[in-house]
Amino acid sequence: MEHLRPSAVAGTFYPGDPIALAEAVDQLLAEVEAAPLHQAPKVLIVPHAGYLYSGPIAATAYAQLRPYADRYRRVILVGPAHRVRLHGVASSGAEAFVTPLGRVPVEATTLAHADPLAHAKEHSLEVQLPFLQRVLPNVVIVPLVVGSASPEEVGRILDELWGGPETLIVISSDLSHYLPYANARAQDRDTVRRIERHAQDLVGQEACGAVAINGLAWVAARRHLQYRLLDLRTSGDTSGDRDQVVGYASFAAFEEGAVDAIR
Repeated sequence: MEHLRPSAVAGTFYPGDPIALAEAVDQLLAEVEAAPLHQAPKVLIVPHAGYLYSGPIAATAYAQLRPYADRYRRVILVGPAHRVRLHGVASSGAEAFVTPLGRVPVEATTLAHADPLAHAKEHSLEVQLPFLQRVLPNVVIVPLVVGSASPEEVGRILDELWGGPETLIVISSDLSHYLPYANARAQDRDTVRRIERHAQDLVGQEACGAVAINGLAWVAARRHLQYRLLDLRTSGDTSGDRDQVVGYASFAAFEEGAVDAIR
């Protein structure tokens, strides 16, 4: 019997009706005002809250893929484990992930142990799928959930899965959590600077996907990735409540030589 990972947060983090979901994602993408990139990204870092809060920031990154959609065949999708205590990196064991928009096929990997429970209720990967389904409808995914792990442990897996121009890596992470608006903005700006400098010592209070970002930094230092910040906002900017906010950023990253992409 085929092993599917059904949607866990449809109807809460994003619309559960397929027509409403497609319209919501398309509208978020259509509202992006960021200047287009001049080269296809190798890596995106995107947030993973409910679409009301972080959807516009995630859309800023995914919209950049549209001119290059034909090149991508495979997405390495990495996010933090929110629901279970996890050591290391876990694959899903599933043959496909399911959202209201349909199935997303999974490419199996032996580089991480299979832990279906780590994926069963995890939203950090699932909320990325409708964007991928609308922008890159023909890709397969390698979904990985990360718990406690060293930058090298995560980085070596990413390096093994790196592939060529057909492979996109998506790191799912929010930034600061539940700080007053001004404090969050200051902390997030500092975190952004550290990400751009390939820091490998981010912690969860700075970015809930810190372990995955640290692992990417381990690879980035070796592959000479260059980052471009695409968007930096908080839930106070998107929802209006600025008492306690969550920070969101989206980045694109390019391999060495993509000078025009970061001007």
